[in-house]
Amino acid sequence: MELKKDINTVSIDMLLIVHSEKRRAAQGTHSDQQADPSALLQRRGGFQGVGNGVRRWQKLEGNDLHENLVEKQHPQQPQVITSYDSQGTQLTVEVHPRDAMPQLLKKFSLAKRLQGDKNGNTRPRQPGGKDAHAYPWDRSSLKSMSLDLQQFEKLDIYASQVTAKSGLDELVSDLLQEAHTDLERVRAIWIWICHHIEYDIVAAQEKDRQVFKPTEILRTQKTNCDGYAGLFERMCRIAGVQCMTVPGYSKGFGYRTGQSFSGEFDHAWNAVYLEGRWHLVDSTWGSGLVDTTTSKFTFLYNEFYFLTHPALFIEDHFPDNKNWQLLKPPQSLRQFENNMYHKSEFYNKGMLSAHPETPMIRTVNGKATVTIESCAPTLFMFMLNGKQEHGLLSLRKNGMKLEVYPPTMGTHKLQIFAKGNSDIYSSVLEYTLKCNYVDMGVRLPAELHQPVGPSWFSEQMGIMKPSHPDPIIHTSDGRCSISFSVEEGISVLASLHGDDGPINEETQRRYIFQLHWEKRTELKVQLPHAGKFALKIFVKKRQEPGNYIFVFNYLLCCANTKVNWPMFPESFGNWGQDNELLEPLSGVLPANRHIPFKLKLHGIAKVLVKGQDTWPLTLNHEGYWEGSCSTAGCQEVYVMVLENANHSFYSYILKYKVNAQ
Repeated sequence: MELKKDINTVSIDMLLIVHSEKRRAAQGTHSDQQADPSALLQRRGGFQGVGNGVRRWQKLEGNDLHENLVEKQHPQQPQVITSYDSQGTQLTVEVHPRDAMPQLLKKFSLAKRLQGDKNGNTRPRQPGGKDAHAYPWDRSSLKSMSLDLQQFEKLDIYASQVTAKSGLDELVSDLLQEAHTDLERVRAIWIWICHHIEYDIVAAQEKDRQVFKPTEILRTQKTNCDGYAGLFERMCRIAGVQCMTVPGYSKGFGYRTGQSFSGEFDHAWNAVYLEGRWHLVDSTWGSGLVDTTTSKFTFLYNEFYFLTHPALFIEDHFPDNKNWQLLKPPQSLRQFENNMYHKSEFYNKGMLSAHPETPMIRTVNGKATVTIESCAPTLFMFMLNGKQEHGLLSLRKNGMKLEVYPPTMGTHKLQIFAKGNSDIYSSVLEYTLKCNYVDMGVRLPAELHQPVGPSWFSEQMGIMKPSHPDPIIHTSDGRCSISFSVEEGISVLASLHGDDGPINEETQRRYIFQLHWEKRTELKVQLPHAGKFALKIFVKKRQEPGNYIFVFNYLLCCANTKVNWPMFPESFGNWGQDNELLEPLSGVLPANRHIPFKLKLHGIAKVLVKGQDTWPLTLNHEGYWEGSCSTAGCQEVYVMVLENANHSFYSYILKYKVNAQ
């Protein structure tokens, strides 16, 4: 078509090509189907021009079309607009200088690797039934095709080290030196982009600074999501692999649990055609993350978004065209909004499922319960409104159970974190809790840390066969005895914590008396009053320097208001690991009384009890040191030992206080 009004008018040649893949049943031939390009473009949104010339994603109303709008070229270069519908119709419009060779014809001659139909058309095939995966996820794989990631080790190292070139063709040529299949070509391109292109935070906030042209992205090595997607598509096409850019909604930066989506699309990713099937990738999210506190981008490679299983990809990506979900059945936007969002680290760290399966939880009798199933033992922690309080988290062999008791009515934010092989906890789930009732009888100690109760982790740290496998211990008289086997060379330390009463930093270990017998450690606990207490257990290797490591804690509960146990006697460094105290267990002795003593001590020559006077203990035939001491006229009583009969120096091992008269 040629338009000309006068000598000063610019001439435009327009090549309009319409192909149809529909076959007439009777004739068995292709039929031509004409389409009005303006009508097609009006039915669809796409990259729309903003006032400052920056492209943005515009919501697309029609679900039966997918178009590939090529970005603006230099004024002297031809412009191409190509559109496809789900029925197989292709509309291609070229605008080029009069004397230039039509760009479409160039593509036919240069894109040798792209597979076309029998008419020579290089249009990528639209997704169909054979591309769809079953929904929900069947737990078979995180990927949409069978992959052995170890086969990419050499290629990944090579691709990540290829330096940027002045042109895309040269860069792709270098990347493909070690790639011999379409899968390897896509992998090399993916790895290079994820390790070299930085998310442009400044441009994301200042629209006029956004860069979308692949050549500019290559120069600055910065862009935003649609720039990532456009670059990935362009490089794949140069490599001869069919690829499409897919716009849509995402649960990414700034997403709030339960929010709805409308208006402009906020993200873009890619679909790539491999081994006769479409697959999904997101190189933006594969490259790294933005720190919400510093607003800085950090390269942090994320394997999850390479050929992600569509049933998992749909959790945080909703495409403009439901066909690009690659799911059977496809999900609606309402389902996307209401479905639980498992972050990529949820699956990266080996988790399989979580219950409840909705992001909104309503408490029942003031309590909300969350369980997670994983394929391997995993460490978890939680935060309620930003604090590690008001919950009981117990580890299971393959998962965890969390019971949360919000302290007030209203809406609460619950975050769950998991730790895999690294030392860093990553956020994996987020819930919104709705609480309309608070159980005032449930008040957990602020010092109750996670996890609660023994588990596979305590066994791993050297504590085995506990007498109390459950995380909560109820006592009617305010006393309890807890024992467990301890691995050779492991030291155990315990402390008691409560929100009220006499327990403080100095006395938190005085309500626990530790004994060792027959390769087991016993903790005798006496509570100072009724209430709930956290009994923390720590361990360390005796031969290694450093601090004790927290392993787990018990929740001790006592409803008896008459409970008022004193502290145990204070023990000193010479109190041996294998010593045993039978009496007196109370750290406070009555005045003006004769108090019996009975202890088992190892490797000791003499034992004395010193009050106002000194009282020797004698060793009986059972191996116990026995005797008595008067508390008259003294405020403190000490137990002293002589380790070597040839020496005269005694060491203090126990200290008692005497009640005032």
